[in-house]
Amino acid sequence: MTNQELQTIYYGAYSFQETADGYLQAFQYSDAQMAYFRSAFDFWYDRCMASTAKTLEMTTDAKTISFDYRIIWVGSQDSFELAINGQISEIRYVKDLPKEGRLDWLLPDGKKEIIIYLPADATVLIRRCEIDGSWTPARKKEKVLWLGDSITQGFGPLRSAQTYVSVANRLLNYDIINQGIGGYVYDKKSLMKMDGYMPDKIIVALGTNQFGCETMKDVEEYYETLIGLYGDKIPILCVTPLWRGDVPDGLPKLTSFCHQVREIAGQYPNVRIVDGFQLVPHLPEYYLDNLHPNALGAEVYGRNLVEAIRKLGF
Repeated sequence: MTNQELQTIYYGAYSFQETADGYLQAFQYSDAQMAYFRSAFDFWYDRCMASTAKTLEMTTDAKTISFDYRIIWVGSQDSFELAINGQISEIRYVKDLPKEGRLDWLLPDGKKEIIIYLPADATVLIRRCEIDGSWTPARKKEKVLWLGDSITQGFGPLRSAQTYVSVANRLLNYDIINQGIGGYVYDKKSLMKMDGYMPDKIIVALGTNQFGCETMKDVEEYYETLIGLYGDKIPILCVTPLWRGDVPDGLPKLTSFCHQVREIAGQYPNVRIVDGFQLVPHLPEYYLDNLHPNALGAEVYGRNLVEAIRKLGF
């Protein structure tokens, strides 16, 4: 399979770039956005190039799929994962792999739907993808731009297929670009027109990193900019921050912040609101660190979000 053919089954990317030795790197941000992150904060810049929510997806009758990989940055030790007909069947943890190598995936007989999840919190390049059978790219539904912080990027479950975005999208089958980024906030400067890309829907899940702010100016300007870029016809879903157990004394401030976000976002007729406090139980068993949902919390989060999306008709 050529890298051009590989791009047809490679989901979650805005653009691609090939290295001199033939590796394919996928990006979810534009060059201008990445330049902004580079100038603003190294922590954001490292994470804006991660393989967040990127997948290889196809229908195939092959018995094996394999490819070379190179890991050039690691934030946390999550995983490569294989799903067959919607069920996870194999997990390869980043901590157990060399930085460069080849992965071979054995498949059952017959035609099946395949998803290979790339690590959410690492930057992975791939090349020389080989499929020993016929294949067709997966059929996706609406194009959705997903904006968020580390929870949306996928930190917490330590499993790439178990982030709440991955859980939700196994049910929704959106064609997503996930611009979640660790440590991120409502920041209008990162909102830029992406040439050649227009989403059908936008999901915004931000705020947990700035609920102690003195004013709501950043949130107000963020939604003004977002609507200015994409208009008031594209449906936008605002997910307010989740419960946090790591700041019990700060919960009144967090609750007040969520209420104000609802008021600001709710001023726009194309914005619907989901109450994040209703998505994950307020118990430490559902969190890695009382802030980021673990694998169990992300499963509950993703499924509850899908239910909320369907109830809203979003």
